[in-house]
Amino acid sequence: MPPPPADLKSQVTAALAALQNPRLGKDLIAAGMVRDLVEENGVVQFTFLLGRDDPATLARDARRAVKAVPGVSEVRVTISDPGAPRASSQGPGPRPAGMENVPPPPTAQEMPNMGKVLAVSSGKGGVGKSTVSANLATALAAQGFKVGLMDGDIYGPNIPRMMGVFDKPPVTAGKIQPLEGHGVKLMSLGFIVDRDAPAIWRGPIIMKVIQQFLRDVDWGKLDYFLVDLPPGTGDAQLSLTQSIHLHGAVIVTTPQEVAVGDSLRGAKMFERVGVRVLGVIENMSYYVCPHCGEKSELFLSGGGERLAAELGVPLLGQIPLQARLPQHADAGRPIVVADPESPAARALTDVARRVADALK
Repeated sequence: MPPPPADLKSQVTAALAALQNPRLGKDLIAAGMVRDLVEENGVVQFTFLLGRDDPATLARDARRAVKAVPGVSEVRVTISDPGAPRASSQGPGPRPAGMENVPPPPTAQEMPNMGKVLAVSSGKGGVGKSTVSANLATALAAQGFKVGLMDGDIYGPNIPRMMGVFDKPPVTAGKIQPLEGHGVKLMSLGFIVDRDAPAIWRGPIIMKVIQQFLRDVDWGKLDYFLVDLPPGTGDAQLSLTQSIHLHGAVIVTTPQEVAVGDSLRGAKMFERVGVRVLGVIENMSYYVCPHCGEKSELFLSGGGERLAAELGVPLLGQIPLQARLPQHADAGRPIVVADPESPAARALTDVARRVADALK
């Protein structure tokens, strides 16, 4: 008689054992990279120990391998540094000083109604990340997709101004109703707090705000969900990656090396937590004269190309500077709507198509 079929947990273990850690020359199970594996009603949870010298793509490959097992409906992965102390659930004993009442980080959730979830990030401020986010979301909506845009920049929420929406969001049946601008569903802290109110908040509060924007907002069914993140690699980025499964991230930079260096660190953070970097967007690449159409390089050129080459990802587009672009942004009209035939609008529309193709 044939042997009885293995239970789902055994099949998941076998799928993980089929993946190799090239640094150690062992499979993920033999290398001890998988801990606390639990399966219940098709939902699989485990902690993935990713060392500093391990390929960051291993976490993504592990998630995909488990998701492909027949019978698995959801995969929740907590990525941890094997050099860090384990949480108190491991057993008795004191936790590090100051960590006694801090709960373990949440597990990233699959949210199918959100569609493809994309983080828009940058290494430093002032590179036009929010401008790119607003225009990408608007361009995708103009192509007929259902799009949501969450302003994850807790300290400097700019999406309300750039999308021309300033109302307070209503609450219906316990759910916050997102506002809408240019065909895009929107949520931002700027809709809730006063314009001159400083956000002097520590990490746990930022995590709570991001989780509320994800779970307590009635986003409906979307094709694309974009998150405009603050610059850097801080609490907001970590909270997002721990709260929802990201299908990809794009890195916005300007051509100067100081921006490229900071953006490289931001991209490496996403690789570290198993999020695929889809590509690099170089903003303010050159200036287009409104009279003759001549291009002029105001900054050092090629920074976006060098960053993309170092990361091994495509350069998704080069967005030029042009006259009246800041005025349109201040008026709440993304350039893809205000002047769709302009060089910047055409470049941003092309980037939106490339992002959509990459997310397929």
